[in-house]
Amino acid sequence: MKESSKLKLAVVGAGPVGLALALHAAQALPDAEITLFDARPADKDVSGDPRTIAVSLGSVQLLERLGAWRPEDAQPIVEVHVSQHAPSLLAAFASRFGEPELTIRAIDEAVPMLGAVLSYGSIVAPLQQVWLEAVRREPKRLASRFGAAVAALKNVDGGVEVDAGIVERFDLAVVAEGGVFAPTAHAVLVAGERRPALRHDYQQTAWVGTVGFGTPPAGAAGSAAQGIAYERFTRHGPAALLPMKDGRAGLVWCTDSNDDPVQGLDDSQRVTVLNTVFHASTPRIVSISPLKRFALGLSAERTLTDGRTVRIGNAAQTLHPVAGQGLNLGMRDAFELVRSLSRGQDIPAVLRQLEWQRAPDRWAMIAATDFLARSFTWVLPGAGAARGIGIAALQALGPVKSAIARHMMFGSR
Repeated sequence: MKESSKLKLAVVGAGPVGLALALHAAQALPDAEITLFDARPADKDVSGDPRTIAVSLGSVQLLERLGAWRPEDAQPIVEVHVSQHAPSLLAAFASRFGEPELTIRAIDEAVPMLGAVLSYGSIVAPLQQVWLEAVRREPKRLASRFGAAVAALKNVDGGVEVDAGIVERFDLAVVAEGGVFAPTAHAVLVAGERRPALRHDYQQTAWVGTVGFGTPPAGAAGSAAQGIAYERFTRHGPAALLPMKDGRAGLVWCTDSNDDPVQGLDDSQRVTVLNTVFHASTPRIVSISPLKRFALGLSAERTLTDGRTVRIGNAAQTLHPVAGQGLNLGMRDAFELVRSLSRGQDIPAVLRQLEWQRAPDRWAMIAATDFLARSFTWVLPGAGAARGIGIAALQALGPVKSAIARHMMFGSR
């Protein structure tokens, strides 16, 4: 770095994005002193966290570069099937020609997979293991502060102060911790107060869990374990099935919070309803786990940087799960920041560059997911029909479909 021989970097948050950032910085910036902060204790076992996460091919490649990808824990996604329950305006068309549907296949894009599905613990545990091994090798420049919650960040002349029980000064602090849409999701404060973020409550609820499938009849298409992800647009909101390694599928079922058709149902009733929700080509669901519910909304920082503080991942944007791109966007944030730092520019120049370099990818994804999420709340006549026509049009326009697939895998390049 131009302004000092060694960069002192603080990373706040030891989730997938924070750990990936710390590891990549440790590899790409061999002179940097890096400290990772997280509120959870160091001895807490994160490997058993069962939350289902979908990662794009680009994120898989980034994890491979860090030495933290465990293919034995992941189910590759080789096909994505998107469909919409035909609204009344398209009912006659659907009865004759079929419902609007879009199929994206890895083989058509000449890639081994579109992405993969694995548990949250299967992402975080390898990343943390590789990070702790790096700390043991280089304790003089790499440090972990597990069990140290960061209460506040304060920009000072030429740096930032991190308050985690004791106040330490760094050249740059990266906030990589966030959460689901909630008033307390972005809890780390800069100089005592955060700048207003772009926020919108979709008045939707995500029900999250896993489902199991019956044995397909002889000659049938098989189960979701073959690597097909299904997304279904309904009048209540989108629903998705993500194929898992054990043959089950992760379920994300979005509904209208003010008219929730899921809350009052028992497990048997939920299975019955789900089999009517998804497309006829979807394997038959026979079991369902207890479901957890989360409020859905948009929270996006208008800028990533504030003085010597940067927000990435969920700390920068919390998105609707309709496209499953939140984690992937955060991973790209992390790697672009480290790449900029590795070019040897001074920190203010790096932060200015980061803003404009990340803007196209970041705001395109925010706008796309926001548009889709809001479309389920529109009461305008024909809104559902327009979405269905759009799905059918994408299926017919091969080059456009391929461009969208590439963006979902790798972001804006």
